Parts: sequence; C-alpha cells; structure tokens
Amino acid sequence: MKKIIELLSSVYDSQLDESVMQAFISKVGQGKGRHLQKRKQGWDETDVVLITYADQFHHKNEKTLKTLSGFYNEWLNKTFSHIHLLPFYPWSSDDGFSVIDYHQVSPECGDWQDIRQLNKSTRLMFDFVCNHISAKSNWFKGYLAGNPDYQNFFISVDPNTDLSAVTRPRALPLLSPFTLANGSQEYIWTTFSDDQIDLNFANPQVLLAMVDVLLHYLKEGADYIRLDAVGYMWKTPGTRCIHLEKTHQLVKLFRAVVDEVAPGTVLITETNVPHQDNISYLGNGHDEAQMVYQFPLPPLVLHAIHTGSARVLSQWANSLGDDNHGNTTWFNFLASHDGIGLNPLRGILPEEDILQLVNNLQDEGALVNWKNNPDGTRSPYEINVTYMDALNRRDSSDEERLARFILAHAILLSFPGVPAIYVQSILGSRNDYAGVEKLGYNRAINRQKYELDEIESQLRGENTLREQVYQKLSHLINVRKKQPAFHPDSTFETQSINDSLLEIKRTAENGSRILALFNMRDKTQSVTLPEYNFEDLMTGLKINGKATYEMQSYQVLWLSY
Repeated sequence: MKKIIELLSSVYDSQLDESVMQAFISKVGQGKGRHLQKRKQGWDETDVVLITYADQFHHKNEKTLKTLSGFYNEWLNKTFSHIHLLPFYPWSSDDGFSVIDYHQVSPECGDWQDIRQLNKSTRLMFDFVCNHISAKSNWFKGYLAGNPDYQNFFISVDPNTDLSAVTRPRALPLLSPFTLANGSQEYIWTTFSDDQIDLNFANPQVLLAMVDVLLHYLKEGADYIRLDAVGYMWKTPGTRCIHLEKTHQLVKLFRAVVDEVAPGTVLITETNVPHQDNISYLGNGHDEAQMVYQFPLPPLVLHAIHTGSARVLSQWANSLGDDNHGNTTWFNFLASHDGIGLNPLRGILPEEDILQLVNNLQDEGALVNWKNNPDGTRSPYEINVTYMDALNRRDSSDEERLARFILAHAILLSFPGVPAIYVQSILGSRNDYAGVEKLGYNRAINRQKYELDEIESQLRGENTLREQVYQKLSHLINVRKKQPAFHPDSTFETQSINDSLLEIKRTAENGSRILALFNMRDKTQSVTLPEYNFEDLMTGLKINGKATYEMQSYQVLWLSY
C-alpha cells in the first residue's frame, strides 16, 4: 500500500487531494479483502494461451460463452492452459474495443456466471481497455450532458492547438467534434476513432474509476490482464503523447495494485511499437508489466519463410537478451484479432524490404492498413490476413500450406516466453473476404465467427486442411508442454547454420536439452548432427548423432538429448 501511495503522489506531482487519496486506499483495501482465487506464481512450459472472442461460436439460441465453454472442453482443453477472452463487454465498434460498460458482460455472450463457469475449465485473460471508452457509454453521455460526475473525464482541446508532434496510429483525425447539451461544440481527443473517446488520466477521478474496473476483473478471476493501447494513456500537447513517463507511472500503479490484491496476476502490455519502446514496459523487471507482446516475431517469421532465409530472424533473436530473466518474459504470438503489425520491423529490416513484403502479400490477397506520418506522407502499419494465407501463395497446395504453417508455429513454440495461438490458427482458417465485404473493414478478414455444428463437422472431416491443422498443431503444442527445456526461462541460443537452416538450442535448469532445426526452403537440405543420441520428439524416433540427416522441405526437428 505504501508503494501505491508513493505512485499516486508521483503521478499527480504530490497535488492529490487527501480525500481522493483515501478513496484510493479504501478501494484497494476493499479489493484485497475479497476472497480471490489463488493465482499461479510465475510461468512454465505448460502455459499456452488461446486467443478468442467470447462470441466465436454460435449454437441455436444458446449464449455464446456457454457455447465457447462446451467447444473448449471438447476440442481444446487438453492443449491450452489459458483463454484470452477478447473484450466481452457491451460495445459499439471495433469488435469490442469500444467498450460501453466495463463492468458488464455483453448480453448475447451471457453474464458473469458464464465467465465463472468457463474459469472452472481454464485460467482466464481479460482485456483492460484502459486508454479509451465508447462514445455510447454512460460516462461520455454524462460528459456531453454536463453531469458534474464526469467533468474532465475526457480531453477537450482547442482545434488550433499544434498537435503535429503527436504519434498517430491511424489515418484518422486526432480530434473529433461533439455537441454538448448546452449547444456548445468541443473537440475531443480520439486516438483511434470518433467512437473511442480517450480517457483523461490527468483527472484522478478517472484513475479511481479505472482502478475500480481493474479490481472487478481481479474479482472475476483474471489471471492475466492485457493493457490495451496502454502507451497512449497520458497526453501532453507538444510531445509525442506516447510512452510518456506518466504513462509508465500509471502502469507501475496498476502493477502495485494487482500485487497488493491478487499476487501472481500477470500484466501484459500491448504496445505495437519498435523493440526498445516495447520492452520499456518491463520496467526494472519488478515494477511494471511481467510480459510484453513480442510484436516483431509475426512479421519476421513471415519474412524468413517468404525469403527462405533465417538470417534476419536469427540475428534479431540473438539481440533480445535476458536481462530480466525469471521476473519477466515475452508473450509470443504469430496471429491475433488484429493484423500483422509492421512498425516493430522498422529498425530491423530496411524500409524497402518491408515494402517488398507488403507488396508480395498484397499480390497474394492480403489487405493493408495505413497510418499518417508527421511529414504528411503515409506508411503501411498493418497487414490484414489470416496467418495461413500470409504464409502461402494463392496456388499453393494444401500439403505446402500445412508444412509452412507448422514450420512457423514450431518456431513460435521454440522461442523463450509464453506462446499464444489465435483461434483462427488452431482452426486452420483462410481469409474471410465475405466478412470484409459485410462489415466494411479490413480486420474482418481474420475474425470469422462460426456456427458450432458447421465447425465441428469440418474438424471431424478426414484429411481436410482444417482437420490436419487442428491435429498437427494440437500435437505440436502438447509435445512442447512436456519439455522442461521449453520453459519460458530456459536458456536460448540460435544461429543460422546456413542461409535457410535455423538452429535453436534450449536448455532447462534440470539439464534437459532440445536442439531444434528448421528448414526454411522448399528443397531438401543436408545437416550434420552433433555427436549425441537424439530422440525426435514429434515422432519418437531415435536418431544417431554425428551423421548426415536429410531435412525435407519446410521440415522441423525437435531433438532431445
């Protein structure tokens, strides 16, 4: 509690009213007094997260959380340890990320009892959409109506203010005009859209309200909490308004609150930005997030498989380091509800190589989102595509699609950190162009929802691409979960044996070791194995060392020794 008080004083420059300080202390104390389920301390090789929407599956008139729970228990329970439930609150746009009411479950999904029932089968990860709220929310409606309870909850700015330095993640206006109940017009700060109204954390009442939301999520069983768009929380005109020191202080405050109320709860920051900015949210290893998204990994794996070269991926991986070993780790993924971000590539790949990758993907059917730059130009910031179709050509055979897809996910599962698999990936989904046409935005290409009977029938179909992906990726994950060498904190070494052959070595504290080899090319390659007796973990076959092994195109070997 002492740390929380110190952080509050720091955020508000020791100007915080004593009554507000006491309100914070009381609220956190009440949260701590609740009987909360015990959290796992740390992480290990058995932790694998499924990313999904609460309304991913539909069945007759059943609430979708109940349907999801049944599908998970039937098909996914033995494979995943956690479910990241993308925003399941009432919402008005952006597939949930424009929250109307942080404290409610969307009625079509169910209610908090359905969340608790799902929590009996798996640990849960919630989204804390902490930067903005829906324009349809009672908070913003109250602001427009002149309700004093919501005074200064949002950021009104003179439209003549010079905001040219502000980092823009979207090619949309930063300020949106709204008419208040008294007839006056104000320009309100909207980083992402005019339906996503940025919260004013300079007002301590906003922070108090959002801490209340955080405490509610702890009460409802969230083991992991994703801080959405967290880098934009604090605004100071004349600056970039991203990654400001006050933002880091707010993250530290959230960390102090969860440590006080529910020790073991993991905070994960979502900051789709260059590497150094991203890892800054790990703080000193003890005071900010425990995990950050490994945003360069999805496009770098794509680049490696598209070019047939592992060198850039290997060089980048060797630069990661492990300065916070044991206290923080990576949240690794290849696909998510969003597209494949390109900003994290900048500084790793030359811009012409990034644009070449974008052009190649566009030629094969991917869609692209753009952002405005301060100099008036625009740049691609996100590729919208399923990871299956991102890896392959339109004319690829299903055999090639499967091989490249499993290769990519074997790389993901070999990296240090906690891996997360998007539901569309475990289902082997292809681009949903009909969804894009129906909903009118590019990200819908990778957000298809399913009728339960239809998807289960497809998963039971023999030798279809969807069935083979489900079977092989599930097997791959379950093999990984049994290997201490794949513990997130196990030592990690990587190199390119040649341009197209990637080697990863993992070593656990108990001495167990894995040599992982990845052939990035569509041709056979010979590799000379070191002088050990190996077991191929995927097949159980014994392989003698100090012999030449012929790796087939896109083959993966996980060799224990």
